[in-house]
Amino acid sequence: MEQRKPRIGIMTSGGDCPGLNAAIRACAKTAIWSGYEVIGIHNGWEGLLEHDDEVLSVVRTSGIIDRGGTILGTSRVSPLRIENGVQRVKDRFNVLKLEALVVLGGNGGLSLAYKMFKQGIPLVGIPKTIDNDVTQTDFSIGFQTAVQIATDALDRLRSTAESHHRVMVLEVMGRDAGWIATYSGLANGADEILIPEVPVTEQRLESMCEKLISRRNRGIVFSIIVAAEGAKLLGQNITQEKPAGEDSPAPRLGGVGQQLGEIIEQRTGIETRVSTLGYIQRGGTPVSYDRTLATAFGVKATNLIKNKKFGEMTALKGVRIVGVPLEKVSDGIKTVDLRAYAVASKFFA
Repeated sequence: MEQRKPRIGIMTSGGDCPGLNAAIRACAKTAIWSGYEVIGIHNGWEGLLEHDDEVLSVVRTSGIIDRGGTILGTSRVSPLRIENGVQRVKDRFNVLKLEALVVLGGNGGLSLAYKMFKQGIPLVGIPKTIDNDVTQTDFSIGFQTAVQIATDALDRLRSTAESHHRVMVLEVMGRDAGWIATYSGLANGADEILIPEVPVTEQRLESMCEKLISRRNRGIVFSIIVAAEGAKLLGQNITQEKPAGEDSPAPRLGGVGQQLGEIIEQRTGIETRVSTLGYIQRGGTPVSYDRTLATAFGVKATNLIKNKKFGEMTALKGVRIVGVPLEKVSDGIKTVDLRAYAVASKFFA
């Protein structure tokens, strides 16, 4: 009788980002070549709750390294918020005869993964988020692609701003951390970068408007401003109504760019236009850095399982890929290093 191969499961949870498929590919192929059978769990934890999964083969995971999104689908469903959800997950885990799960998640997804690990589910995590706010790792999958998309948008806005002698404001994602705004703004040479870590006070607004007028008086007929959606304008976040059926406990942010644009135009008299990048930052082909990082994380995740180092997350530390305890990851978020932000601000003129 042929001996059954050991099995591992792979899932993606939370928001999607470029590079997820590259990580799935690397994790699955490394596991298959190591003697495992790999089960892809559809739509995050919902897949275990609803018995929605598939066997991942080398063929199924070939040719997806450059594909955006996730072939497994994703969701923000939490078994902890569903009656008997944890037991249902355990039951399905046992029916599938899994040895462990690989969970690709952002800050919230990995915090949930740690809680499920504490409930008795052996798993390892892979950090993925365009916000780059997962602690214990230098970068997360998806961040570099989002920065490139935002930088491209700022570059395009610069040319039309100069042609029409306008101020252009670009609102990018970043609920609690302004990594995308900081990196793309620095790469573009933006004239102001607004992030959640540095509240926009009345004094800051006055200084900003004076600077825009000064640029105009010196013959610089355009200005570029990038604002993270979580930037606190006069001490508060700008929120929107959530669509019907959305059960996320966090408010939906958005609109800081529009409000900022209106303030600038009123106070300076300079024609101001606003663009919101939104979900464009999450989609499309991952840049080479994200593909490489995702591949390294996928290989490391499989090796963590082989060595039974459950409850850990893959992480980039300098040039090394290491495992770190998920317990440390669940402690909070990684905000922008204000030294990096200060470097960017030195070029505001």
